[in-house]
Amino acid sequence: MARTASALHILVKHKELAEEIIQKLNKGAKFDQLAKRHSTCPSGKKGGSLGEFKKGQMVPAFDKVCFTGELITPHLVKTKFGWHVIKVLYRT
Repeated sequence: MARTASALHILVKHKELAEEIIQKLNKGAKFDQLAKRHSTCPSGKKGGSLGEFKKGQMVPAFDKVCFTGELITPHLVKTKFGWHVIKVLYRT
């Protein structure tokens, strides 16, 4: 079972915007550019990069996607912080 993961994410307030971002990603838009433009998280300045983190470090819904969701595919997750578009890069 994976103990660490690396992911990119974009945090927004509204589900509609998160869904638009996923559509743009599916059409070939660059994740880092969308993160810099739309993310309300400080990681947006780094293209949405969260680096590597351990299982249990993130809020439960976010953690679940990072450790069980498909790699590279954009995922939509709601947490107490807002709507996240998450792209899991790898797990170790």
